[in-house]
Amino acid sequence: MSESILQFYKRIQRCDPQLGTTYSKEKPYFNVLSRQCNFGTVQFSYRDFYKVTLIIGVGKLYYADKWILVNRPAMLFSNPLVPYAWESISEEQKGMFCIFNEQFVQSEEKNSSLANSPLFKVTGDKVFFLDDTQITKVLDIYTKMQEENQSDYANKYDVLRCYLHLLVHTALKMQELNKYESHPNASQRITELFIELLDRQFPVDYPHSVLSLRTPADYANRLSVHVNHLNKVVKDTTGKTTSTMIAERIIKECTQYLLHSNLSISEIAYSLGFENIAYFSKFYRKHTGKTPSEIREQQLFDLCK
Repeated sequence: MSESILQFYKRIQRCDPQLGTTYSKEKPYFNVLSRQCNFGTVQFSYRDFYKVTLIIGVGKLYYADKWILVNRPAMLFSNPLVPYAWESISEEQKGMFCIFNEQFVQSEEKNSSLANSPLFKVTGDKVFFLDDTQITKVLDIYTKMQEENQSDYANKYDVLRCYLHLLVHTALKMQELNKYESHPNASQRITELFIELLDRQFPVDYPHSVLSLRTPADYANRLSVHVNHLNKVVKDTTGKTTSTMIAERIIKECTQYLLHSNLSISEIAYSLGFENIAYFSKFYRKHTGKTPSEIREQQLFDLCK
C-alpha cells in the first residue's frame, strides 16, 4: 500500500492545521516544513504524494535495484511512481521539504515544465548535489515558500507553483552523473516491488479509470529497470515470467467482474485495457479454457437453479 499524506504526518509525528478533517485527494494540497529525520532507515515503500527535499545530512537513498550515498547537501525529487527508502547515517539531519498531491500539480493550467521535470520522470536522476552558493539559493526559495504558504493571498498556490518551478530548474541546471551502487539483494527487492505494483493496479475503478500497466515494459519503466532485467529476476525468483503473472492477475480480475458485477463483457474488456472484445475473449479462453460469455452464462444458470 502507498503511504498517504495523513500517514506521512503520523509517521513523522507532526501535523498540519490545514488538514484537519477536510483533506481530500481531489483538492490541491501543498505544505512546506523544516526537515527532521530519525536516525535509521525509513521503510521502503510507495508514497501517494510528491516531495522535494533539501537534504543536509549524510545518508543512503535506496531504490529498487540500486542505492546512492548522499554525503553532501542535495535536493531529492520523489514522486508516487517510484518507491524508495532513506537511511540516515549521520545523527544530524536538517534541511527543508515541500509536499504536495497530484491535484496541486494537475490544477496548473500550463504544467508542461513540471510534466517534463524530475518529479514526473520514472527514469533518470532524482538526486542533485549542491554547492554552498546553490544551498543559499535553495534555502531562500524554501523560506519564500513558507511565507507564501502562511499568507491569506487567494492565489497563493499559483505563487507556490512558481517557486516549485524555480527548485526544478535549479536542479536541472546542475545535473551531473551520480554514482549508484547495486543492491546485494536486488533481485528479491525488484521482484517484491513488481508484485506490489501489480497488486496495486487492482481493483480497477471503472469507469473512472482503466488498467494502464499491462506489459512487462510498463512495469519495468515504473520500477526504473530494464525490461530484460525485470523478466530475468522475476523468473529466477518466482519461477514465472512477468507476462504470466500479469496475465494471471488480469484473468483473476476479469473473473471477479464476470461473477460479481453488472458490467457488460465489453465494459470489462475495456476496463482491463482490451479495445478489441474478440481479442479479449481469445485471451480469456487461452488462460481458462472458457470464454467470458460462458462464465457469465454459467453464473446466470446457477442463480436460476
